Amino acid sequence: MESSDAIIARCLALHPKLIDLSLDRIRTLLARLHHPERRLPPVIHVAGTNGKGSTIAFMRAILESAGLRVHVYTSPHLVRFHERIRLGGMRGGRFVSEERLAEALLRAEALNAGEPITMFEITTAAALDIFADTPADALLLEVGLGGRADATNVIEQPACAVITPIGHDHAEHLGTTLAAIAREKAGIAKRGCPVVIAPQDHAEADGALREAAERAGASPILVGAQDFSVHAEGGRLVYQDETGLMDLPAPRLAGRHQLVNAGTAIAALKAAGFGDLEQRAFESGIANAEWPGRLQLLSRGRLTHLLPEGAELWLDGGHNADGGRAIAAAMADLEERSPAPLILVSAMLATKDAAAYLGEFRGLARELIAVPMAAQIAARPAEELAAIAARAGLRSSVAAGIEAALDEISETVFERPPRVLVCGSLYLAGEVLALNGTPPT
Repeated sequence: MESSDAIIARCLALHPKLIDLSLDRIRTLLARLHHPERRLPPVIHVAGTNGKGSTIAFMRAILESAGLRVHVYTSPHLVRFHERIRLGGMRGGRFVSEERLAEALLRAEALNAGEPITMFEITTAAALDIFADTPADALLLEVGLGGRADATNVIEQPACAVITPIGHDHAEHLGTTLAAIAREKAGIAKRGCPVVIAPQDHAEADGALREAAERAGASPILVGAQDFSVHAEGGRLVYQDETGLMDLPAPRLAGRHQLVNAGTAIAALKAAGFGDLEQRAFESGIANAEWPGRLQLLSRGRLTHLLPEGAELWLDGGHNADGGRAIAAAMADLEERSPAPLILVSAMLATKDAAAYLGEFRGLARELIAVPMAAQIAARPAEELAAIAARAGLRSSVAAGIEAALDEISETVFERPPRVLVCGSLYLAGEVLALNGTPPT
């Protein structure tokens, strides 16, 4: 059988010359597929700028700890496309097999009959077809871009819609103001369906989200800091809403921002009808949730051996100013508990605001080493990124690649073993996991 990579590459040629930001193309294809979007388990639909994947990881871990089967659709992938489609089953489910993915893509391609369609639209249709034919108790569905016109927004009655923190990103598609971006994200709200709005970093976004959800007729609307709260206390996570208080273990996922993601996940599960799960499911899920490429400490693998003994190698795919702020805060917390020189190894896409992102590390990072991303033609040249870092107040240099940067760090004498953070792009995170021999499973 033809490989899924070859089919996806061929489907790229069908990309419409103009993106009209409508759902007409995918709806036409789904009708030809006999409407898999209407044959799904309860769907929790997740939009937002930051924290979508981590919130989904918490929900998945909690549901699976309760013995439920959970489908998961996320994007982008880090190493292999198959990571986008996780099928629910025993022991955490599994990524879709090559055979099943290729079959679904061929079917979608044939029924699309050569008509214009985006790669995300046709692969989303194939994913929904796979999910519909595989029994499960829930589907956690991540928006690809925006919300209102995203290909995933064909779900007519989700069990719950979730909107994680809003920030500036994808301005060319979503708008230049936080209010405009928030309105696009809130486009997943449906009449009569519950919406959970995570605690927001920006009042402008918060107000726009509430207004858009109310205008859509969503009910009830649960707003963080108004209807639920989460905070750390005594090394544990405390979640509280009108039904009471939950005293839970601290998340394994690093960074204080994960408290918000964990609290949002709990609120969403309750709103979606999963609030009756046993306490132990919430405890195990919060404590054991994993999400590769998001403040991930690499404790094994080939790249870890390139650093001096005692050094730490961290990996994060965040790429906007709010993401940089959260990551820098996590690194500052680590510095307070265990001081170590922080060295950034970074690459970013040319479409991202590198100055805003890197500026969050001023006064915290010892230096930045810019590297190229070989697989990304849209990557910002390493020399340009180094210059931006210098203007942001960071000492900077350029290396030929990840391994060259780590070799350079290993040859440098530090007062104590360094803490290395590879950051700036999910594509870079995927490259690191592949090089390290530790892809997502």
